[in-house]
Amino acid sequence: MGLNIQPLADRVLIEPQEAETKTASGIYIPDSAKEKPQQGKVVAVGKGKKDHDMTVQVGDTVLYGKYSGSELKLDGRDYLIMREDDILAII
Repeated sequence: MGLNIQPLADRVLIEPQEAETKTASGIYIPDSAKEKPQQGKVVAVGKGKKDHDMTVQVGDTVLYGKYSGSELKLDGRDYLIMREDDILAII
């Protein structure tokens, strides 16, 4: 991936997973009722702080809080940038 962005310190850039468009039973979900995704793929990682080594790596799939991070748009795609502490788990 040719992103021209490098997160600083303990920040992580995440590409959120697409929101579900259909339920398990086959019912389509309208845009107004879609849940904000809480899972995504790490696409860039900062170097960490002198007293904090980074745990996540590029390519990891992670879970994060519903209201975590700041949304940004790069090259027409949506991303979230957040501190590593806002990530709940690596899956």
